Amino acid sequence: MDIHEAQPRMKKQKLTGRAFYESLGSPKMILAPMVDQSEFAWRMLTRSYMGSNASKNLLAYTPMLHARMFVETTKYRNHHFQPLREGDLKTSSAPSETAQGLYLDGHPTLDRPLIVQFCANDADNLLKAAQCVQPYCDAVDLNLGCPQGIARKGNYGAFLQEDWNLIHRLISNLRDHLDVPVTAKMRILETKEKTLEYAKVLLAAGASIITVHGRQRDQKGHRTGLADWSVIRYLRDNLPPQTVMFANGNILRHEDLSRCLEVTGADGVMSAEGNLYDPTIFAEAPALGDEGREYWRGKDGKGGFRMDAVFRRYIDILYQYVLERPSPERPPLFLPSEAIKDSKEAEVLSEEAALVDTDQQPPAKKQKRGEKFVKATSPNLISMQAHLFHLLRSLVSKHTNVRDALARCRAGDMAAFENVLSLVELAVREGLLDYQLHPENYDGEAFDTARPTGIEVDLIDHENSLAAVKACKRPWWICQSHVRPLPKEALEKGSLTMGKKAKQRMEEEAERLEKSKGQTNGTSDREKLDKSDGMEPAEMPKEAMVCG
Repeated sequence: MDIHEAQPRMKKQKLTGRAFYESLGSPKMILAPMVDQSEFAWRMLTRSYMGSNASKNLLAYTPMLHARMFVETTKYRNHHFQPLREGDLKTSSAPSETAQGLYLDGHPTLDRPLIVQFCANDADNLLKAAQCVQPYCDAVDLNLGCPQGIARKGNYGAFLQEDWNLIHRLISNLRDHLDVPVTAKMRILETKEKTLEYAKVLLAAGASIITVHGRQRDQKGHRTGLADWSVIRYLRDNLPPQTVMFANGNILRHEDLSRCLEVTGADGVMSAEGNLYDPTIFAEAPALGDEGREYWRGKDGKGGFRMDAVFRRYIDILYQYVLERPSPERPPLFLPSEAIKDSKEAEVLSEEAALVDTDQQPPAKKQKRGEKFVKATSPNLISMQAHLFHLLRSLVSKHTNVRDALARCRAGDMAAFENVLSLVELAVREGLLDYQLHPENYDGEAFDTARPTGIEVDLIDHENSLAAVKACKRPWWICQSHVRPLPKEALEKGSLTMGKKAKQRMEEEAERLEKSKGQTNGTSDREKLDKSDGMEPAEMPKEAMVCG
């Protein structure tokens, strides 16, 4: 359907709790709110892999919005949430029957179901902000999970979790005065019992859905570690059966979604970082023989979506909906089966692809005198570079020319991003051809992308991340999650430092483990596995390090 022909949703009776959840289609898969990273275009990309039932299968959240800034600053409000082509959200009335003025966020036929998330510490500001967006969403969420320093400084997110009275006021005020339900996203506390009491406060205040991130507030950066699904299970078993609860944490692969539902008993599973590195994480693999040009399947039957295909789909969404202009004409994505007649030809093509991709770098585009670059303000364009550094992480580690070209891109410079796309397509072509010649290099233990039939692979290992790395590893041109080293491994690599007391506790624990099962000196197992893929370590530019 054309975006201009859509009709806005009529105002409905306000539903809450499980009735509200069921009215959305009881979605099991949830796209997380991510700071500057779950904007319209990325939501559209993720939904595009869900098929025709995307509206029933996937519930998405906006990036976290700052309630006070949203209310007080027109520029912030209109740049970060864009449901209308013209006018200010604070003064515009609800959309009329003619959908001509509807634009992106919360579009009734493109971007639903949608929950808008705010951080706040003032009930009045939160209500005013929520009232601006309620015509364009299905619910409003309160962020109680952000653990970053800026949240500590601003006194919001996870740093409200000690002030239960304030949290109750924030949620109950929305419950009493909004036309849509209110939800909340929280982190677990020091004990499962205290976490249960905390969850009860949110529900008593009027939260229709609670999302539980199975990590504590101090688990971030190199200290992220693993989410504790057992605490989420404890909540499920001790809260009223009608409670709607989403689980968040440890979702690295599509297989983890069903496993999390089974272990935690949650109604839905939320993915954040896993989706940033692999926006196809919610999608089922196509049937054998139906791969087309976008999905790659190896000789052993394992595979994933190609990075060049996902990149194309992403940039085409930006052209169609954000920029509203046609995409450039491009040739079909490369398929080895259409170009290779024998092994000798494959070898020649592989050498040519490697030569073009590695040794050539397109010249930098010179700006004409008097020509002024117009800085992009759309969050969909501003987020492009960071998204692509996540998506292409394993590829740019091997092809540093792609990394360098992407680092030079400026928000809104679509010609520069098209240039990066061309380089990515050449790199993927090289990888596909190399696989045809040397499949043995990709079918080893380091590229074990699925669990053996009938054998349960436990990725929840608190000692090391080897099992998770092996399970998630795919050839470098295929979308794949990034597995963070666990705190112990980060210490071994020297990327994490600790205070004296914490370091002493860690050393005592390491000594105990060494006595019980032995330990080798030198390079850690995680470092050995990271080196086994043959890719040189590459530092990511600062622009790639976006907090989710």
